Amino acid sequence: MFGLFKKKSPVVKLQKQYEQLMKEYHALSTSNRSASDAKFAEAEAIQDKIVELMKNSNETN
Repeated sequence: MFGLFKKKSPVVKLQKQYEQLMKEYHALSTSNRSASDAKFAEAEAIQDKIVELMKNSNETN
């Protein structure tokens, strides 16, 4: 209950966004290939941001 108002880290937010984009990519993959490729590209950009944030957080620790 006390974690209800706790802020999420940027990495957690990006991971949720990545998961959502991958679900959309998967759903579109059977019906609209170009739209699914666009969603996949967005998801990959998010993944790159996650990796960069993880790398930066490890360097500071």
